[in-house]
Amino acid sequence: MAALSFKRREFLLDGQPFRIFSGAIHYFRVVPEYWQDRLEKARACGLNTVETYVPWNLHEPKPGHFQHDGILDLRKFIKMAADLGLFVIFRPGPYICSEWDFGGLPSWLLADPQMRVRSNYPGYQRAVERYFGWLLPHIADLQYSRGGPIIAVQVENEYGSFSDDPAHLEFIKDILLTNQITELLVTSDNESASKTAPFLNGVLPTANGQTVEEVKASFDRIAETSPEYPLMVMEFWTGWFDHWGYPHETRGVDVVERTLRYVLQHDASVNFYMFHGGTNFGFTAGALNLSRYKPDVTSYDYDAPLSEDGQMTDKSRKIKEIVEEELGKLGLKNGASLPVDQNNRATKPVRIRFNHVMNWSNLTAAVTKTTSSAHPQYMETYTYGTHDVQSFGYIVYRKVLEHTPRGRLALPGVVRDRATVLVNGDPVGQVTWDSEDPSVELDKTDPDQVDSVLDVVVENLGRVNYTTKDNQAMLNSQRKGISGEIRLDGTALSNWKVLALDFNSEFTSTIQESTSWEDVLEAGVVKGPALFKATFFLEEQPKDYFIQTVGWKKGIILVNGFNIGRYWSVGPQKTLYVPGPLLRAGENVVVVFEEDGGTGEMTLGTEPCLG
Repeated sequence: MAALSFKRREFLLDGQPFRIFSGAIHYFRVVPEYWQDRLEKARACGLNTVETYVPWNLHEPKPGHFQHDGILDLRKFIKMAADLGLFVIFRPGPYICSEWDFGGLPSWLLADPQMRVRSNYPGYQRAVERYFGWLLPHIADLQYSRGGPIIAVQVENEYGSFSDDPAHLEFIKDILLTNQITELLVTSDNESASKTAPFLNGVLPTANGQTVEEVKASFDRIAETSPEYPLMVMEFWTGWFDHWGYPHETRGVDVVERTLRYVLQHDASVNFYMFHGGTNFGFTAGALNLSRYKPDVTSYDYDAPLSEDGQMTDKSRKIKEIVEEELGKLGLKNGASLPVDQNNRATKPVRIRFNHVMNWSNLTAAVTKTTSSAHPQYMETYTYGTHDVQSFGYIVYRKVLEHTPRGRLALPGVVRDRATVLVNGDPVGQVTWDSEDPSVELDKTDPDQVDSVLDVVVENLGRVNYTTKDNQAMLNSQRKGISGEIRLDGTALSNWKVLALDFNSEFTSTIQESTSWEDVLEAGVVKGPALFKATFFLEEQPKDYFIQTVGWKKGIILVNGFNIGRYWSVGPQKTLYVPGPLLRAGENVVVVFEEDGGTGEMTLGTEPCLG
């Protein structure tokens, strides 16, 4: 029997009245060296619980191959929470939304042209059964009833926004029970879905929202359904997220205070989403497309109570004040204190100069994940070598021509999401997801050129992570790249080489140690996509920095081989967070992949600029 239960609108833990004061911290958005710091700060603010999602797409990067080490060491994170006296709310998905690429679903699902995710489509069911068959036994012994900290497990996520058919929730619930999950099961839905959200027997509904009005609407719906259900805000949105090319989002302390006091006045429990947002490292950021496609930025600061680098804010101090006040009313006391070293920001900036460059030709020569195709297909369609797949980054469609191409190059329909057309490594045009005419005029002439290399480089800027009932099919169409015939002045070009430029760990190690780097001064002006490398030294164990990207246009940054994420001059984000543990005393290497031509310097700054 589950240790956490409820009766007459009240949670009971081991039969005793219990209130949940929780904060969301995603282990996969924080370097492991900082997990304890973030958890300690949550505890010090009076919280007794931590909540985390689980990203299926990282834990099963290709079918049947599972990862759970480093930043994915879920068991270590849960045990660390327990050691600090925190309970855990476990939200395994398989769909998690979370402004995460494809809502956490692995993109290789879309290799099936008939795939219908978040449904009882057999191909999806089989994949979920295999994944949960690995994940759930992996953490089953960490449940409260078996001596661990996990007190509740969520069934899917915000399904009421996506569907009012409970059949898929029943399927997920059955898998949880089959795979040793014995704790209290919950669902969560926002205000707009609360009237049609599927209610399941034996599963507690909880609310999502930010304002008093949003929370009240969901609370009323839950209270009407059963007088037994305790009230809880599973996602009390403390801030909001950002999109490239749009203003930076913030939410005031006053909004958080007003809603929190309303929640607590109704003797409800709460989970702050996010308490600490962290970072969408690498290519993991998702996107929205409710009216138009809007990719998310690298930072997941979220204007949360703890900043992206773990700093206490006015919002966290206000939450600490209100929660401790509520604990006092319950006859309880917050016995935890803040960590001694709260601030790990560096105090002096470091200028780094990029002295070496690798041109496009040498960069692509290092790519080993390659295949061939009569005509371009979407990224998810291809397999490489020993059943490798590509989920992230850039896909390159290459055609060698026996002449210098001239005329109009027409791409096959909508580009997903941003294509750069190169001739012999030089950019000749770009097409994006919202281009009305997906074509480029080629007019380069070179009488000495025997043949030419035509490259169409398409960047996946992030798969949509959230859709509504009226557009369910959008999730099933999140394939990236291009698909169909590319035509030059009306003539189809066939027999393409395909390169998966995903900057995986093997590739980043290869390029960092490559002998193809040239001195920047000797290489001259670099027009097209290229790699730039800088080596610099730090005298002592480094602290946190924020690398400034002003003067650069668009690309990614690798710090000692770790992909810290995208930058883009359209903003709002102008710095990328560099956690101190990614750096080291002594020699450090920064590699930048600049898509549109870069400058020679960057600065490791001491303050973030998010917009």
